[in-house]
Amino acid sequence: MTKNSSSSTTVPGTAWLARGYHPGPEPERDVRRNLIALKAAGVLDDFLDLDPAEAARSTVLHPREESAGPGPSARRLFEARWRVADGVTVRAQLTMHEDGVRRADNEGITWVLAAEAELAWNPQWPSPATMFWPDSDRIAWDHDLVPGVRLRAANHLPEDESELRRRLRDCSRNTWYIHVVVHEAMTPDARGQQPLSAFLPPSLRHRVVEHRATPAQAQVADFAMKRALNVRMPRGGAVVLPTQPRSPDYDAEHFTVHSVFLDGSEPTELLGLIDEFAKLPRPLPEGAEQALTQLRQGWHLLTPDEELAHAQGMVIKYAEALDAMTKSCDLYREAAEAAQAALAEFTNGDGSPRTPVPGTAGAGSSPLNAIRKGLGRFRDPNK
Repeated sequence: MTKNSSSSTTVPGTAWLARGYHPGPEPERDVRRNLIALKAAGVLDDFLDLDPAEAARSTVLHPREESAGPGPSARRLFEARWRVADGVTVRAQLTMHEDGVRRADNEGITWVLAAEAELAWNPQWPSPATMFWPDSDRIAWDHDLVPGVRLRAANHLPEDESELRRRLRDCSRNTWYIHVVVHEAMTPDARGQQPLSAFLPPSLRHRVVEHRATPAQAQVADFAMKRALNVRMPRGGAVVLPTQPRSPDYDAEHFTVHSVFLDGSEPTELLGLIDEFAKLPRPLPEGAEQALTQLRQGWHLLTPDEELAHAQGMVIKYAEALDAMTKSCDLYREAAEAAQAALAEFTNGDGSPRTPVPGTAGAGSSPLNAIRKGLGRFRDPNK
């Protein structure tokens, strides 16, 4: 695994992170089918399908790290390994959790996806999401945890102003995604209604959430964004929303586009700002550090070379542990023998204390001192 040293508060440049909600009844089946198909097609090198309890017991890289496990709410863990341009290896884990939100149908799971490459992440690489989830609109795996928001859709903002502000706050607070708000200067046709994510490079496509304001929402959306996030939305334009906590590198005016044509043409200026925003240092959202730790320390899908190196390392560790145990047993035995000899000298052999002969035993040679000397070996840090 990549062992890049990175701040515990920012997303490493080698990582790709996502989190969402799958409302369907059989999410594991959807992932398994996709993994099997991609491995058969040669897209994936290999994959694993693990029960969380099994995954915790078989953690091979850092078996004593408590934080490397998938957690008590996990219900399934998938791992996949593939190679991108120039043979760069990518490792990824998808963890499914029992959905913590009460819903009417009692179905659905939340999922967390953490991927890491051997080099800095390139937006042109394939999206890790489509390595696990099928890239099809028929399976709605792409819901954000904020209700009513999806990754692969143009999400219209609520009409109620207070609900609109609440959604903007929820989407920017501890978010795993880049959120963009686009105002429709006029109601677009079918081509303009398509989400702008179709123009994004593959690895950014599932990291961006697009919000749409209708023509009638120009003033109310602008006012709500000003109050909630201190940014403005130009009529017929777009703005990349800041994260909360706000990055010092974010400038609202810079990340604002004053004109976006929703006619099916490529919005070059907006795409450039999204790409620029994606490269800024970003704080790790809640739960992301645990997902990265699990990926790095709780990895199971080893290559043959990694399995050999791991086995050799375990042999060395077991040999060192056995040697330490042997030395400890020898020390315990020597101390016990010394204590028994001193005790025998101090008694008559039947447990009764021996009567000392006056003038024959010095203070430094008493049986009690002999016992203390034997037991003192336990207190000697060098022994």
